[in-house]
Amino acid sequence: MAPIDGRATTADPRRSVELDAAEAMRLLGSVSVGRIVFTRHALPTIRPVNHVLVDGDIVIRTHEGASLTAHTRRADSAGVVVAYEADAIDEDTHVGWSVVATGYARLVTEPHELARYRALLRPWVQNTMDYAVRIRPDLLSGIRLTPATEGPTVLPEGPTRPS
Repeated sequence: MAPIDGRATTADPRRSVELDAAEAMRLLGSVSVGRIVFTRHALPTIRPVNHVLVDGDIVIRTHEGASLTAHTRRADSAGVVVAYEADAIDEDTHVGWSVVATGYARLVTEPHELARYRALLRPWVQNTMDYAVRIRPDLLSGIRLTPATEGPTVLPEGPTRPS
């Protein structure tokens, strides 16, 4: 039942529609903030960060004392497994989307590449952000939440590999 002002409530049903990889990547590129998920002391750690998409990869900036910087610095050439999530879900209507990318993150060490990312990404925290991490999304999944009255229900079955 919807309230008098027409806003949705949590009781209003939503349909979950699986996104293909191209749409998931397009939506990821439409926002600048997400959450990086990695392990620290064998436990999941989540940090909000801003990002930019570069040649199909997700790039974030980080700093010397950051756990993610240390974690990726110790990794082999393939990098470390991380997840990256971004979304845009309206608080009133509960309509929107969520995308999760899972892949390998590596610390960017090449000076020219690092300078490029510094120019593309403005830090929004006061730390000096001298490092960048590049995430190659090997698995990409996403859902769009729509009102129950729009289209058939398609539940997500699992990650989609980007082309």
